[in-house]
Order: sequence, then structure tokens, then C-alpha cells
Amino acid sequence: MARADAAQQMVGLFIQGCVAFAGNPPDLRAWAKRNGLPSVPEQARAVFLHGAPGQVFDGSTPDGKLVLVSSDDGQCSVVADKIVDQAAADSLEAGFRQAGLKFRLVIERDDLHQSGIHHREYLAAKDGRGWRVLLETVKDPDGGEAMLTAAPE
Repeated sequence: MARADAAQQMVGLFIQGCVAFAGNPPDLRAWAKRNGLPSVPEQARAVFLHGAPGQVFDGSTPDGKLVLVSSDDGQCSVVADKIVDQAAADSLEAGFRQAGLKFRLVIERDDLHQSGIHHREYLAAKDGRGWRVLLETVKDPDGGEAMLTAAPE
């Protein structure tokens, strides 16, 4: 059986964790613990949360590092260490379709301050719930860090 590539794994963790539990940190954190995602050390937690309150879990696989970031304000992110830009976007849209979400790309642009970063912002909805989803990727044909963030709409 073929293993999911790194972008698919990032999106899988994002759909199962962030989309399912955005806006509900206690249930997201309980889900992460039930699924065996350990908390990261305090120093890493501080780096991923940039001083905001919350919890961070290690969702890494043999194919790459994945981190699930649960902010106390209800935002949820998945960060990956090496993802190719277009693969991330393709996997995200396929993940939306597979999960039965309706979605649309509302903004796509390069970062105004860091030209090596590309942003895509989506609105997604299902069963009366809505999310604002941001995909940030490094513009490098060999891949780089990527982050998916969900917030309830």
C-alpha cells in the first residue's frame, strides 16, 4: 500500500484536527491526546505560539515533521517542515473535497514583506459551519516549510 506523501499527511492532520475542532481548543487537545500526539517541549511550544497562550503537539510521521498548534483563542494550525508549494495547495483542495467541504479560494498572493512566502486564503463550509483557512508556503521548487491555519468563520 502506498504511503501518503508529506503534503497529504499535513492536510490529513489539518482536516481531522483543525477543521474538526477549530474554535474548540479543549476538544482539539483531547483529540490530540487520544490520538497519541505528544506535547512538544516548552521551548518549541513558545516558538510555535509566538508568545500566545496555547498548546502544541508533535504529529510527525516517518516522512516528515508535523506540528499541531492549538491557540487558546480557537485558531488551529499544522506546520510541516518540507512541503512543495503546489503539492500543498493541491492536497488541501483534495482534502476539502474528500471531507465534503464546499470551498473557494478568495486570495492568492506573495507575501508583501517576505517575497519567498506565498499565501492562499480559502473560505470553507459544511453543515452550517464555516472556516477561514490560510495556507502559507515557501516558494522553492525543492519545498520548504508550510503552515495551514483554520479559524471558525
